[in-house]
Amino acid sequence: MKPMRPVWLAIVLDCCCVLLFVIIGRASHTKGESLAGITSTAWPFLAGLAGGWLAARAWRRPFGLSPAGVGAWLGAVAGGMVLRVVSGQGTAVAFIGVALAFLGLFLLGWRVVAGLAGRWR
Repeated sequence: MKPMRPVWLAIVLDCCCVLLFVIIGRASHTKGESLAGITSTAWPFLAGLAGGWLAARAWRRPFGLSPAGVGAWLGAVAGGMVLRVVSGQGTAVAFIGVALAFLGLFLLGWRVVAGLAGRWR
């Protein structure tokens, strides 16, 4: 049986990327922050991230760019946007583009860095 540590580390890093996206986005569009505001914005993306993880079976190679990274990225964006619409939150085209770019850079980016660091060892 493989150790679960890399899986949990990847989950934590992915969640941190989504939360960073939410916190930066809310800070640039609102005056004052609250935990409730961050939570209401983050939950659709975190749920989408979980769906992407499940669809990609990311636990098999959690540090892999594909399918784990791509599944996490597209799950967070697509699932997040669908859940935002269903819950009555907005989804402008520009917002979708920003989410695709930011989450792609971060969710795929940390995996690229981890892969390079593993090769240098």
